[in-house]
Amino acid sequence: MLLLQKTTLVPKLLLFSKSDFSFNPCSSSPSTRVSFMDKHTKSSSLKQSHKQFQSSVLACQASTDTHDTSFRKDDLPAHGVSEVIVGVLGGGQLGRMLCQAASEMAIKVMVLDPLANCPASSIAYDHMVGSFDDSATVQEFAKRCGVLTVEIEHVDAATMEKLEQQGVDCQPKASTIRIIQDKYLQKVHFSGHGIPLPDFVQIDDLEGAKRAGDLFGYPLMLKSKRLAYDGRGNAVAKSEEELSSAVNALGGFDRGLYVEKWTPFVKELAVIVARGRDNSISCYPVVETIHKENICHIVKAPAAIPWKIRKLATDVAHKAVSSLEGAGVFAVELFLTKDGQILLNEVAPRPHNSGHHTIEACYTSQFEQHLRAVLGLPLGDPSMKTPAAIMYNLLGEDEGEPGFHLAHQLIGRALNIQGASVHWYDKPEMRKQRKMGHITFTGPSMGIVEARLKSMLKEECSESRTAVTPRVGIIMGSDSDLPIMKDAAKILTMFGVPHEVRIVSAHRTPEMMFSYALSAQDQGIQIIIAGAGGAAHLPGMVASLTPLPVIGVPVRASALDGMDSLLSIVQMPRGVPVATVAINNATNAGLLAVRMLGVGDADLLARMSQYQEDTRDDVMKKAEKLQTDGWETYLNP
Repeated sequence: MLLLQKTTLVPKLLLFSKSDFSFNPCSSSPSTRVSFMDKHTKSSSLKQSHKQFQSSVLACQASTDTHDTSFRKDDLPAHGVSEVIVGVLGGGQLGRMLCQAASEMAIKVMVLDPLANCPASSIAYDHMVGSFDDSATVQEFAKRCGVLTVEIEHVDAATMEKLEQQGVDCQPKASTIRIIQDKYLQKVHFSGHGIPLPDFVQIDDLEGAKRAGDLFGYPLMLKSKRLAYDGRGNAVAKSEEELSSAVNALGGFDRGLYVEKWTPFVKELAVIVARGRDNSISCYPVVETIHKENICHIVKAPAAIPWKIRKLATDVAHKAVSSLEGAGVFAVELFLTKDGQILLNEVAPRPHNSGHHTIEACYTSQFEQHLRAVLGLPLGDPSMKTPAAIMYNLLGEDEGEPGFHLAHQLIGRALNIQGASVHWYDKPEMRKQRKMGHITFTGPSMGIVEARLKSMLKEECSESRTAVTPRVGIIMGSDSDLPIMKDAAKILTMFGVPHEVRIVSAHRTPEMMFSYALSAQDQGIQIIIAGAGGAAHLPGMVASLTPLPVIGVPVRASALDGMDSLLSIVQMPRGVPVATVAINNATNAGLLAVRMLGVGDADLLARMSQYQEDTRDDVMKKAEKLQTDGWETYLNP
């Protein structure tokens, strides 16, 4: 059998004899379990055998020439997005979701994980059972892949460096993994690149810890340099007397410890950052993370912070990832302080819990983005396709079967709530505080998705799938305005736009006006129609309090025939815009609201086009009737 191997200079002809295909030593490894994608299709057994045969040939060939990996990547013709096999060190829930994203593009993902029934095992293209921290196993695994990446940073960085020297494509680079693995080294690296951090210092003994306490004050955060994640490896000393117990809780000084100055943050933020092979960088919207016993519990997207803070957080995350090497998705965790500073907490060189919401909430999920990045494909759009999302981690509430029962009760309630998406990681064992799955809620506003989350957490869901959120708020200063404002409601009803009608007076109930205007966006309102007569302060006051568009309807009062209302609404100062219609013309206010919503709603846009066509047809019928019957008959039918 002849195989033509492509190199950078000239083709090399490889001659194989029958004995070359005895599958030794490759298939004899006790740590290997072959599980190709078509393994469940009985009728394709011949095809499967051929695949196994081909895979073993490629693996054996790679082991004879570890410096040349181009055959694995380039010799086979591309029949899809990519023919390169992505090898992932780790097969946990992140590996599982990578495999799910890969399946949509028919990208082959192999995982290396010590558990035969790890979460990724059932859906991976191939699963090699073995330790991702064992050098020999990782080297054997790398022979089967076109590019090697990670879903956990606690791997053998030295082996990855050795593989890179042999020509294996590792993304992100081993140098990045080595920096990230050691949190103290990570701090030193980012500090050297001018990235804002909490003050920190290495401690080697109790005296050093006491000096750090004198320097930074108490409470004092003690951290392990390595193998620290999900709250593990952190201990707080509230006084000098507690230093010894904190050190012991972390395993002693021999484990390698450092100290961070306590950061009195007001929010914990995170930014998912993607870096391509061409060093292009794309940042996802900033999110807020809420922790439970030091484990990520809830993620809110986007974070409810001022725009300038969002930009500052994004800039810090961009700068941090730019200082590292290699392609992939990175999670940058940040602190927002009381005085508006953004301080970097830590970075993960892989998809992250703070980015799970991107599966439903963004145009490109963090998992698809990671695959795009490591394969050298163009980075996808990271922006959100829904106004708001919340990710809720399903953490083990109890051990064993009781824990499974509690989790599935929660899932059952979630499945009855609009905008909820359930992800179950299929882990075989339930333990307290173990990440077993997550649920993402999407919706038109943060207030609404928060209400949906609260509904799920109650024993009886108060919200059903049929619950409708108003998109337009119709408000007026008095019920005397209702005979006019009802026309706006009629238009919205005709177009099927959910809306609410409220009395909110700028002069008689100013507190209610303030509350309504400030909370409207969180409640899912997208446009406010405000009717007012006389001084007509309501539209302008509301517009000054909300970023939502406001349409003012001048209502004719007993004096001045409504001109006072019209002039009051149109004469708003610069920076406080209010759209205005004719006096008493709430119909046009409703139609304008429909057109504004139609910009992002294809169905409404189509219905508005139909409305215009129907209006035109109605006019044409009247014109034809007038021409046919004459004006006298037309007026006196």
